[in-house]
Amino acid sequence: MKITSQQAEKLLSENHSFSQLGFSMMLTRLKRLYADEPSNEILEKAMNEINIFLDKFKGVLKNDYEIITKL
Repeated sequence: MKITSQQAEKLLSENHSFSQLGFSMMLTRLKRLYADEPSNEILEKAMNEINIFLDKFKGVLKNDYEIITKL
């Protein structure tokens, strides 16, 4: 379960509803960081953090991952 930088950018710039509160909270924090400084460096760091989170909690994020794969 890995997302691309294009998917990460969509997650950080668009509004989506996810079932897992922890994932939504992480995205809110990353969106704020990316809005303050929309650089490739911040995008890459956010993508890596999202990928780590998805890998760690893949069992409970199945429904949310289906949304992400459609981005």
